[in-house]
Amino acid sequence: MSAKVSLKIKAAPDALDRINEAIESISSQEDWPSDLLFTANLVVEELGLNVVNHAYRGEGDEFEVIIKSEDHALTIEIIDSGPPFNMLTDAPTPDVEASMGDRPIGGLGIHLVKTMMDELEYRRERERNHLTMVKRRDT
Repeated sequence: MSAKVSLKIKAAPDALDRINEAIESISSQEDWPSDLLFTANLVVEELGLNVVNHAYRGEGDEFEVIIKSEDHALTIEIIDSGPPFNMLTDAPTPDVEASMGDRPIGGLGIHLVKTMMDELEYRRERERNHLTMVKRRDT
């Protein structure tokens, strides 16, 4: 089995619904286990909102999401033309040991993405951020 979806999304919070619909559709088509669907939805929601709120600051630019489902892995790539931002090295490291009231805002969503995905790669190419994430599927 193999399926690929590529979406150009207007950078607005309600536009993320299109991505969720695509994830639900490909998940059903490819018979993903529920934990893979949950991971894909959470990762794309977190990073999509980061693009909308931080890369574009609500200015309405477009970004691209590419979802590729194969027997052995799910690959998600998010491409935006915001300022350079390598979440692997530039994001704050949250203090996950601190109580919720003592934690500074920022970094927890990216921390979740880093722990949930098996492979992460960032590159800056043609003035665009490319973040590629892989979640291996247990076969």
